[in-house]
Amino acid sequence: MQYLGFQPKNEWREYSFQVRYAAEDIRDFTLTILNEAFTSHRVRYQDAPDVCSAKLRRELSANPNHPSHTIFAISDTELADYKAGHSPKASNRLYGPKPRDEY
Repeated sequence: MQYLGFQPKNEWREYSFQVRYAAEDIRDFTLTILNEAFTSHRVRYQDAPDVCSAKLRRELSANPNHPSHTIFAISDTELADYKAGHSPKASNRLYGPKPRDEY
């Protein structure tokens, strides 16, 4: 799988990927994320290619020989799952450790 880049559109961004099955069998895939997802901070611009490649890997695993589509939209659920899996862990401490006195 190779990431080819993105194209901004009026309401979304299109992320392009190419998958080589064999020397003569190359397929193009497009994944889209709504612009609103970026402005509402549900996904960061720098994370979008990773979100899309994860979705494409899932689709290719489910249908290895003949994916059902070549264009996929990233859902709100997928964005929430990605964010939950990549957010820093919350600390249970109210305050950090006390600094040591060094003499």
